[in-house]
Amino acid sequence: MKYQGQTDYDHKGPSPRRGVLLCNLGTPDAPKTAELRRYLKEFLSDPRVVEVPRLLWWMILNLIILRIRPSRSAKLYASVWSEGGSPLMVHCKAQTAGVKKILDEKFNDDVPVALGMSYGNPSIESAIAELTAQNVRNITVLPLYPQYSGATIGSAFDAVAKVFTKTRWVPELHFIGGYQQSETYIDALCETIRKQFDEHGEPDKLVFSYHGTPQSYLNKGDPYHCLCHQTTRLVRERMGLDEDKIMTTFQSRFGREPWLQPYTDETMEALPEQGIKHLAVICPGFSSDCLETIEEINIEARELFIEAGGETFHYIPCLNDNPKHIEALAEVVSQYL
Repeated sequence: MKYQGQTDYDHKGPSPRRGVLLCNLGTPDAPKTAELRRYLKEFLSDPRVVEVPRLLWWMILNLIILRIRPSRSAKLYASVWSEGGSPLMVHCKAQTAGVKKILDEKFNDDVPVALGMSYGNPSIESAIAELTAQNVRNITVLPLYPQYSGATIGSAFDAVAKVFTKTRWVPELHFIGGYQQSETYIDALCETIRKQFDEHGEPDKLVFSYHGTPQSYLNKGDPYHCLCHQTTRLVRERMGLDEDKIMTTFQSRFGREPWLQPYTDETMEALPEQGIKHLAVICPGFSSDCLETIEEINIEARELFIEAGGETFHYIPCLNDNPKHIEALAEVVSQYL
């Protein structure tokens, strides 16, 4: 007996496909105050990002932060903006195209790969719609953060899950929670560091600067702090560097509560007094160069170090669309394809 409207499932159209969703934090649509206000409101309203009682945070966010920060951030974004948009968007698009090229060649097929952002455009919802429009019924999701944190990868999972709460037929999903142990990713970091050393000489100290999170997140069980130190260790061991030659720090803190330490900015000011005159800084937690690396590290951190008595400062760019990095991303997702 069949119910009204029921038919035997005999799919005679195109075969269901497998596809990939790459996602990152996001970026404002333009380096202007109005666009920054919209973007920051969406970003900072995420309870995964700011774990403060909602009513209290609503007042702080809407009555203070969104009245002051958007205009300041707009100026900073304007200083790094290009014809292709923000650096993050430019690099994410290149990564998407690069991963697709490798997967198409590896599987001798057209493998759909879409880009979605947790905040801003293109949204994760639009990226999933792009995939499902191509009859993708099996989606591998790779957030472009090497080390897991609830504030980043956890938030990306929430955004993906939210889309499917409104979907009648949920596709098969594979959600990847980080790739800091990928040997190809570690090799890519080592390769870019060696290139820096070959061109400018080995520094007195190599600092690995990761985006910070409140200390309370670690206390509640977030593994991010441990995974950052694991990344530093794997690179150090692969390159055979002495422990006293490297250091792990955390940047981008705001607010009054303690964040993961040591802080990058305070480290920049303290190292010259310790005899460190030649410094190199790399940011392995960022898959793409963005405002936090270009402005905060290559400009602000440089100024702090030099003003404190340092002599030579080199910022080692993120992996971006480095072929080895693209290969690492493709390797991680291909396990599910």
